[in-house]
Amino acid sequence: MLNTLLKKIIKTGAGRFRYVLAMVGLTVALLLILAAIQLQANYWQLLKGGGAQDSIANFLVINKVVTNQNAGNTNLTNQDIEDLKKQPFIQAVGVVTPSRFKVAASGGSAMPFYTDMFFESVPDQFLDITGGDWKWDDQTQFIPIVIPNQFLDMYNFGFAKSQNLPQLSHELVKSIPIRIDIQTPTGQKSFYAKVAGFSDRISSILVPQAFMEWANKNFATEPPKGASRVIIRTDDPSNPKLIEYLDSHHMTTDMEKTRFSKYRQIVGFVVQVSGFTGLAMFLFALLIFSLFIELTIASCREEIRLLVTLGASPGQLRKFLMKTFYPANIVIAIIVLVILSILQWLLSGLLAHESMTISPVISLYTMVGAVIVLLILWWVHVRTIKRQIAGT
Repeated sequence: MLNTLLKKIIKTGAGRFRYVLAMVGLTVALLLILAAIQLQANYWQLLKGGGAQDSIANFLVINKVVTNQNAGNTNLTNQDIEDLKKQPFIQAVGVVTPSRFKVAASGGSAMPFYTDMFFESVPDQFLDITGGDWKWDDQTQFIPIVIPNQFLDMYNFGFAKSQNLPQLSHELVKSIPIRIDIQTPTGQKSFYAKVAGFSDRISSILVPQAFMEWANKNFATEPPKGASRVIIRTDDPSNPKLIEYLDSHHMTTDMEKTRFSKYRQIVGFVVQVSGFTGLAMFLFALLIFSLFIELTIASCREEIRLLVTLGASPGQLRKFLMKTFYPANIVIAIIVLVILSILQWLLSGLLAHESMTISPVISLYTMVGAVIVLLILWWVHVRTIKRQIAGT
């Protein structure tokens, strides 16, 4: 009987326009806030998810920018390298060691060529090849080398086509011995090498670090000049701070690997705008809800005071008012989550066609965000109703 009477009283005092305005504001605000959270979650999944890990892009070869002013003086100092190691967005730094001797290579009938070339080496942990062939000591019969896949592609689809030469597979190239002629201070030394692997990470002809140290010690025809390049490992090649650091220190890298940096800045801007707008609308919705509840109770103040006089407890009134006003917020949260779930499923299918993978299900962070918003709304409702009932 009490609930029936209260329903009639509240219905009479309620301002429907204010109530609808509050509901619309809350729906839009919640949609913007949760969309911002989901958008950020999708971005981080694309960047760091198991299916998005890119062992090529996470390793960057860095060197100084060559200009007319510094041409011939682009080596990285020890201070430059130590400063790179201190940066929080760089996990490891390896020096690219160049050969300090002249090298020429020639092949047999299967791969007829003669060319001057160069060797470089990097610490093994920066390589993208594995296997027992990548070892060298002074008793090793062949020098293992790594060549970029780009080099073989250039030969197969450029040089071989234009010169009417046979194309070569990876397996064939790895089986062919290559003669290496090294010019030393005492004359020419000849060795044989075999391709141990192909790299997509470093565009250079690599030899084991042990061979490079031994050869530079015994065959060097010029003094050490320091490192001209380094290779770094980073968990986020699109980090804007990394790009800003390189620009400010006049360094550069393969910008194709850092192309997501500008996308990340755009995503960050969209997330910030969406989140700020959603937060502003959420605060507006809270204000409207509070005013609606206050005005509704104020318009029924005399009737509520009479009910209290007749024996209705304030606790009963608060419980009824919470059941009247709060459930609509839960319904709105569910509707918004359903809308975001549909959009997320559609977006995952769209990105799949672009070879990008995100979960078709909304993020746990998005659902936690919805729960937090509902808790805030519950607190506002309880506080407002309690204060208004106490004032009657």
